[in-house]
Amino acid sequence: MTLGLAVLGGAAAGCGIRATAVPVDAGPAPTRVSCALPRATAPGDTSGLTSVEVYLVCSQRVSPVQRAVPEKALNQSDRLTAAQLLLAELERKPDQAEEKGGFATEVPGGLQVVGPATGDPAATLRLDQDPDDLPSYAMGQLVCTFAGTPAGDTGRTVVLGGPDPHVPPRRYTCDETMRTVPDAGTTAGKPAS
Repeated sequence: MTLGLAVLGGAAAGCGIRATAVPVDAGPAPTRVSCALPRATAPGDTSGLTSVEVYLVCSQRVSPVQRAVPEKALNQSDRLTAAQLLLAELERKPDQAEEKGGFATEVPGGLQVVGPATGDPAATLRLDQDPDDLPSYAMGQLVCTFAGTPAGDTGRTVVLGGPDPHVPPRRYTCDETMRTVPDAGTTAGKPAS
């Protein structure tokens, strides 16, 4: 019995991790999610639908998943209608396959988007919440989902502002920083002209 306890004590002491006198933040535990979705099975009735990339959070970045949306609503030139449609997709809970792949959304439910305020550039979309107050990855999701669609502006950019018409909107680009840095939305925007 004593020999068994001595062996267990020696094994525990020799685990290779040194004890420290102060707490150490080693960051989050490694993730085992794939951030990949299984190949789709044969689609059902897809008439009137088109595929669009919606950016969700997975493994400390925002990554695209394909969603089917009404083609008519997305392909018309109305920026606001396209933005509202895409925002609804971002607010929607990931489906079972997306959850299994490790995807989630940080875009809060009930977020609203409207068109430009007086004096804003024509491409402006205003949220009913200040962009700086959104959850960490939500701006990356919004910017990268809107960019490259009728909701965005030229050069994979999006012009976004908050509810206060006296605070000028900012232009955001869907780039590597926006996709990987949680708080990029608070620093990445440039004054829109």
